[in-house]
Order: sequence, then structure tokens, then C-alpha cells
Amino acid sequence: MPGGLVALLDDVAVLAKLAAASIDDVSAAAGRAGVKAAGVVIDDTAVTPRYVVGLTPDRELPIIWKITLGSLRNKLFFILPAALALSAFAPWALTPLLMIGGSYLCFEAVEKIVEALLGHHHEEEVADIHDAVSLEKRQVAGAVRTDFILSAEIMAIALAELPGLSLAMRAAALALVAVAITVGVYGVVALIVKMDDIGLHLARRPSAAARRLGMGLVHAMPVLLQALSHIGVAAMVWVGGGILLHGLEAFGLGAVPHAVHHAAEAAGHAVPVGQGLVEWLVGALGAGVLGLIVGGAIVGVLHLIPRKKAH
Repeated sequence: MPGGLVALLDDVAVLAKLAAASIDDVSAAAGRAGVKAAGVVIDDTAVTPRYVVGLTPDRELPIIWKITLGSLRNKLFFILPAALALSAFAPWALTPLLMIGGSYLCFEAVEKIVEALLGHHHEEEVADIHDAVSLEKRQVAGAVRTDFILSAEIMAIALAELPGLSLAMRAAALALVAVAITVGVYGVVALIVKMDDIGLHLARRPSAAARRLGMGLVHAMPVLLQALSHIGVAAMVWVGGGILLHGLEAFGLGAVPHAVHHAAEAAGHAVPVGQGLVEWLVGALGAGVLGLIVGGAIVGVLHLIPRKKAH
């Protein structure tokens, strides 16, 4: 009996070591995958704050919480199982599905640009909704819909960094990436949108330095939120165009992706310092131009042509 107990304890120790090694492998894989998806994460952070414009301050954090739950639901219940299933049974379908999502991002961004140029602003649209419940539902639905596309890109990038792992370990690593990125992104978003409240709190402090900092935050936040709104739209064009460039290359239609890549390399080599930054900027500009073209074409088909017929 004691010998059996010792053997059982040995087996438990071995299993514990295997489990610890598996956790380390999953953590390392999730870390590599998360780093690769960092660019899209930044875009997601820039896009989201515009969905709380027009809401009362007391509803900002509850709205962000709802969007966070929607984002986790997108990643864990829809995208993760679909990505694993497609990678196992129909890997050829991942690229076209991502391209469809990228095209949608381009369309949504260009549509907002057209609305701004025509004088139909998002804030005016929000102001037209007098029912607070309807306004919140609209904002959450729009944010979660956009998040779905960005989350799909994040998960696809992460999945590409997990070759050779078992299905269970890939699922665990992707789940870890999904939770970590979602908490990180919407934690930063919550901090951004509540920064003016932090500023008001500091402005009431007895310290003169705290008051100056607080007032500076209060005055800066409207400008920052407006800038993030524009950055979010630009990020949607850039990410959508980048997805399309990668998709074209995957399908053997490499003329446009290669032209963008060569232009970025040439621009990088042409400057004495900051070559990596210049190369990235030119590549992002090329992706953005493609995104504007594709998004403009979709907007034209869905909006301009029907309006012309109506006239």
C-alpha cells in the first residue's frame, strides 16, 4: 500500500511537470502570437473610443464593458472555433474570408469619410437618437461589429504563429491571446475616455501642480478624442488595405503587393536615419491607398448608384 501511494505520488509529480511545461509552451506561443498582432491591436484601440462620443459620462464605462464582453464573445465563441476548424479542414478559406472582412473595414472607413465631406457627421447621427437605450444599443452593435473584423485579423495572425502545436495547445494559446488583448485594449480605451474625469478630480486637489495637470487633461481630452476618431478611421483603411494586400499575394496576384513592398524598401534606403520607420510608413500608405480604392468602389456601388437612380 505505501509503495502504491509512492508510485501514485510519482505519477502525479510527472503529470504536474508535464502540465507546467505545457503551460510554459502555451504562454510562450501566446506571447509570440500577441507580438505579431500588435499592429492590429493598436488600430483596435484607436477605433473604439469614437463609439462613446455623444454618451453621458456615467454610461461610458458600462458601454465599454458591454463592448468588451462582445469582443470576448467574438473571439472565444465564434472566431476561435471557426479559425481552428478552418485551419484543420479548409485552410484555403481563411484568406478569402479575411479579405471579405478587410473589404468591409475599407467600406466602413470610406463611408465615414464621405459622410464627413458631405456634412453628415456621426455626432449629428447620434444626436438624432433621443432614446438612451436605443443609442447605447446602436453604439455597442457598431463597435462589436467593427471589433469582429479586427479580432478576426488578430486571431488569424496569432494562429499563423502557432505551427506544429497540437489542436488543444493552439486553442489554449489563442484563448490566452484573445483574453489578454481584449483586456489590454479595452482597459486602455476605458482609461482614455475617463481621462477628463481624472483631470477634474486632479483640478480639485489643493496642489497647484495637480490643478494645472488636471485642467490640462480636461482641455486636452476633447482634442485627443477627436484625433483618435480620425486615427481610427485611418486605421480601418490601413488594416483593411493590408489584409487585401496579403490576400492578393497569397492568391498569386503579387503585382500590387510587390509594388508597395518595393516602394517601401526604396523609401527606407533613401533616408540616412529611421529607415525602418520610413519603410513602415510607406507600406502603410500603400495599404491605405488600396483600402481607399476598394472602399470607394464598394461605397459607390452600394450608395452612389442607387441615389443616382432615385434622382
